[in-house]
Amino acid sequence: MTSPPRPNSVPLRLKVDPLFRPCEAREGDEFYPNGLFEFNITRLLNHIVAVSRFQAELVGLRDMPYAGTGANLNELTIGTADLSRPVILAEIAPGQYNLIDGHHRAARARREGIQSIPAYRVPCPEHVAFLTSSRAYVTYIEYWNSKIDDLLGSRRSRRGGRSAYPRPTASQNIMQRTSS
Repeated sequence: MTSPPRPNSVPLRLKVDPLFRPCEAREGDEFYPNGLFEFNITRLLNHIVAVSRFQAELVGLRDMPYAGTGANLNELTIGTADLSRPVILAEIAPGQYNLIDGHHRAARARREGIQSIPAYRVPCPEHVAFLTSSRAYVTYIEYWNSKIDDLLGSRRSRRGGRSAYPRPTASQNIMQRTSS
């Protein structure tokens, strides 16, 4: 899912924090596995509620093309999904958000012809603290930075070899999250 570009800001490169600790799993926690990148959804949702700066917004299902379409979804859970509960969208590349919690809700909304559902958008690097392994953390940092490089490279090529945005300074390069 893509949101409008941020014209006056350049997403910052992330730096690996040597003190990063994977998000601890507690009994009963819910996880979102996406290959190597597994997020602790329970702890992320607790964080969203605790910091109270996140506001749920209505997001169109057309902006989440694959949300709620997986073959592994439980039919009973789809039928009882609470559509008033916001889903969670994580920024996985600059300006691009993917659903990491709420596939059953999205599936129910699609089946009922509902066009949009409430969602929390969690920007990078805020959700990175909820990765469940150090390997996933380091790989995610590399992935994010490659997307920044792609973005800066495309801006450079459109302007005849010069970037429309300056490279981040050393002080801007330091964006670290350890845990919440």
